[in-house]
Amino acid sequence: MINNPFHQDEAIAQQKETNRRLLLGIVCAVAVTALLVAGFVYVRRAYVQRILAENKPPAVVETGPKGPPVAHVVLDEPTLEKGFTVIGGMVKNVSDRDLSDVFIVIEMKRRKDGGMEEVALPVSPPVLAPQSEGVYSLKADAQDFASIRLSGVKAAPQSTAIVYTSSQGKKRPPERFEPKVVVVKRSGKPGEFINTPDNPGRIR
Repeated sequence: MINNPFHQDEAIAQQKETNRRLLLGIVCAVAVTALLVAGFVYVRRAYVQRILAENKPPAVVETGPKGPPVAHVVLDEPTLEKGFTVIGGMVKNVSDRDLSDVFIVIEMKRRKDGGMEEVALPVSPPVLAPQSEGVYSLKADAQDFASIRLSGVKAAPQSTAIVYTSSQGKKRPPERFEPKVVVVKRSGKPGEFINTPDNPGRIR
């Protein structure tokens, strides 16, 4: 059988065309797959960023006073006095200007419901010159409150919160117990033992 060169060239051309189409198909499949993967990654990243943005905690805004401290507060340990809790201490002006109408803010925890009650204690004298000191005090029913906490310091104008430092003051003095004398009445005649073989009895 004689091979026809024309048919051989046509078969080779068809094979090359088939290979070219196959290669083009592979390239297109890879490109489509890459586009799908890139699209999935993009959508996934956008979804994660949206979830993080929705669950991001709110920014903390500092509303308290800022700057160097202008007062130093000394809080003594509360003491008991005839059924009352006595709260007090000292305030020193550590700034280079006068402080007027100074109030010490104390938070007191109620015994009955555990709630907090805020009390502003005025400092005497009402005007503190630089490096001068003042005192504050309060008497509260010992049965009403369980604990206290220093909450802040305010001063003029308009009872504005000021920057302060604090420290522990006087310790609570140890409780003193009055000695109690117990008088035991003795039975029997003077000079007679309370309990003898002839006169047994209990010691009362």
